[in-house]
Amino acid sequence: MTTLPRPYTRKRVDTVVLGASAGGIDALMVLLEGLPAGWRLPMTVVLHLPENHDSHLAEIFALRLPIPVHEAADKMPVAAGSLYFAPPGYHLSIERERCFSLSCEAPVLFSRPSIDVLMASAADAYGPALAGFLLTGANDDGAEGLHRIHLAGGLTAVQDPKEALISIMPNAALARHAPDHVLPLRELHALLLQLEAAHAH
Repeated sequence: MTTLPRPYTRKRVDTVVLGASAGGIDALMVLLEGLPAGWRLPMTVVLHLPENHDSHLAEIFALRLPIPVHEAADKMPVAAGSLYFAPPGYHLSIERERCFSLSCEAPVLFSRPSIDVLMASAADAYGPALAGFLLTGANDDGAEGLHRIHLAGGLTAVQDPKEALISIMPNAALARHAPDHVLPLRELHALLLQLEAAHAH
């Protein structure tokens, strides 16, 4: 595990997948605020939401960020510079063709959408060109998915459990494998900027 700042020396990452649950909206706001204009690195988020309510996450974050923000739809391609949110009630996967797919398969760890499903599919699609971030949350979803990213050679980062509103999710990830970075949100933001800089070259 490493602490920023230090020069980021890994090869290019082509996309970032992020997962959070309880406390996740506020954590994502801190992580993503201040993104520079001209951002090119695509990012996809699973945030646990009630299945029987519409999500307004895309609209909320579009008002706060200088990049395109969308609710992911079936067969939608993963476009450069965009932020995507999983819709409620569906598992969100990324196919090898680097487009999204939605499914109504059974919940995973009581969650649909599942962070594990997104991360595992993205690991298959992107291999070592993937970064996964896991933030605050109240169950174990994401621990296995982040481990799959690690096995595929991607970068893994976990919010410092001491800072997380709910530490269950970060601690579950730490129990599953030793991620590349365990950092507070402000330093995860710095890492995200480094990934963008590497992606742009």
